Order: sequence, then C-alpha cells, then structure tokens
Amino acid sequence: MGNSGSAVKVCTDHQGGINWLSLSPDGQRLLTGSEDGTARLWSTADSQCHGHFQGHESYITFCHLENEAAFTCSADHTIRKWDVMTGQCLAIYRGHTSIVNRILVAKDYLFSGSYDRTARCWSVDKEKQIQEFRGHRNCVLTLAHYSSRDVLEEEEEEEEEEEKVSRDLLVTGSTDCTVKVWWVSSGRCYQTLLGHTGAVLCLILDAPNRELFSGSTDYTIRTWNIVTGEQLKVFKEHQGSVICLELVNRHLYSGSADRTVKCWLVDTGERIQTYKAHKHSVSTLKYHAGILFTGSGDACARAFNSRSGVLQKIFRGHKFIINCIQIHNELLYTASHDGTLRIWDIRGICKRNKRRLKKERSAQGRGSQKGSLSRLFNNKVGCMVQQENGE
Repeated sequence: MGNSGSAVKVCTDHQGGINWLSLSPDGQRLLTGSEDGTARLWSTADSQCHGHFQGHESYITFCHLENEAAFTCSADHTIRKWDVMTGQCLAIYRGHTSIVNRILVAKDYLFSGSYDRTARCWSVDKEKQIQEFRGHRNCVLTLAHYSSRDVLEEEEEEEEEEEKVSRDLLVTGSTDCTVKVWWVSSGRCYQTLLGHTGAVLCLILDAPNRELFSGSTDYTIRTWNIVTGEQLKVFKEHQGSVICLELVNRHLYSGSADRTVKCWLVDTGERIQTYKAHKHSVSTLKYHAGILFTGSGDACARAFNSRSGVLQKIFRGHKFIINCIQIHNELLYTASHDGTLRIWDIRGICKRNKRRLKKERSAQGRGSQKGSLSRLFNNKVGCMVQQENGE
C-alpha cells in the first residue's frame, strides 16, 4: 500500500558504483566509497561534495568516517587514512596480499579483513601493523570488536593473565563457515564458533548481554555466548542467505536473499514479523524511530512500520542495487551500484509514526488504568484489560 517518493537531491559525482556509505559520529558529513577508486565527502547541511579522495589503484570496497579522519580500503590490497579538512592522504597501510573488504576503527586500533584469509590490526596513528590474525581457511568478510571488560567477570579475567596487557578482542566471520574470536594483544584465537554450514556474511555484537549474532549463506542466524563459545539459538525461517542484521531493543532484524526481512525476539527466538514487498534480495537495512528502512537489489528503498509490518513508502529512482543506507535529521541517504547518492525527505512518515506511537501509548495507559480498576473491584490478580490499535 506504500506510495512512491521522489528524491530531494541526486548526487552523480562518482563515475562508478558506490559500495559503501558512512556517517560521521557528529552527523555533519557522509563518506562514499566507489568502484571508481575514489571516496567523496558530503556535507549533511547542504548535501554538497566537499572532498574528493584520490589515490587508490583499484575500486574501494568499504569506508569508515570519523569526525576528523576518513578511512578507505580497496581491491588494491591497501587501506588509506585521509584528512577530512584537506583531503590529504595521511597514511597507507600495506601488508595484505589480496582485496581488503572490510575495516573497523576502535579506539587507537584499525582492524581489517581480507580475501588473503587474514585479519590485521594496525596503529591508527602510525603506518604500522600491530597484529596479524591467521587461522581462517578462506576470506574474512566481516568484523566486530569488544573489550573483555565488557563481558568477563573478575574471576574469569584472572584466568587470562597473559592477555591482561590488552583486553581487546576481535571477532571475524569467514567464508570458511566459522566465526573466530581473537585476543588483539597476542593474535591468539580465543574461540572458534562452529555450527554454520555456509559463509558468514554479517555479525552483530551485544557485548552487555554477552551475545553475538551471525548471519550466513546457510539461511540461518545463530546466537552465541561470546565468553563460553556456546551456541544459544538458531533462527531458521529464512529461505535464502542472511545478508544484513540490525539489533534494536532486543529485537533482531534480518535481511535476506529470500526477499524478506524478519523480526525476531532475541530472548525467545520467536519470529514476530515478516516484511515483504521486495522484488529482490534485501541488501541493507536500518531501524529509525519505529520505522524499518530497507534497500534492495530491486533498486528500491522501502519504509515499513516496524511493529505492524505495513509498507509505508517506496523510494524509487535508483537503477541498480542499493548497497547502503544512512539516516540523519529525518533525511534518508541511499547509495547504489548505479553510482548515485540519493537523498530523500522522510519527515512525513516520521511525523505520522510519532503520532501513531503517541496514540498507542495513550491507549495503553487507558487500558492499564482500566485494568487496575477491574482488579480493585473484582479482586482478581492478573486480570488485565488490553487494547490494541490497528494502523
């Protein structure tokens, strides 16, 4: 039932497909990495291109933006650091022997994963490799990072005396069907998580709850205890590869090659919603203010009511797959393999959704008050009056 939307701006500066889109922590800038071998910096204030980073000898696979520095990785086997203000290349990290397909910046560390079957750790400020993580039998596709301080009790930490200098851990997912957890300080493998029968395409970490979620070409999502390595649950309802994951308020959203997104209750493993209407694989997704935004191989972005699953809007205009989406100040940014960055105004659906949420909270409040009176007069513990509002 969703209606079409037109982009408020179409940025066509790139000469090749855009593989990734990163938003700075302060929300002031966006970074795009392209098949044309360059990255571009965009202002969220005026949607203009304010930087053009050139130097890679092949296409850019992934990019990451901090407030003052930008990072790009490439099929030329290198990673580059750029000055956001001047566009100058500040560092080139060399060492990988194949395509670098993913990077992650955490604290003073830069992590990278490659088709050369390794992950590596670099000093952000020095063009120097600190550690190499070797043990996967095939390429490393996805990365996550956490500190043992976030998950280990004091007595458990004492068992890892040799790692006390640094409590940082790196998680890697590979096409060899495994997930590995590594001590950053030594490069030693702490856990190998076995269970998937297909390539691991995506990871999402919930360190406070000691949980890791992995999505795979075996059509499943698996939950792991990142301290013990125990497999906790297997989510099995997808009929295609699980391509992307998003975790919000103990709700897990999974986008798949089966043309759907599913929402799961993490604590029970129950699938509570399926979002349909896509005509191709779901390549990317993002939750914002009760709305689930998706990008697809059918060249459309979509907005769904996250609770009801109702399609609220279709964003048409791209010619090829949408690889990445970002949201800032009620603007939706979509980056596509067609080489364009498109900007869409989502104020209308955000406003409608806020009104709906306010109405639901009001109805729930009335239901709660009515339920309290019922218990008072009938003296029946547990009797509740519930009211549900449809769309």
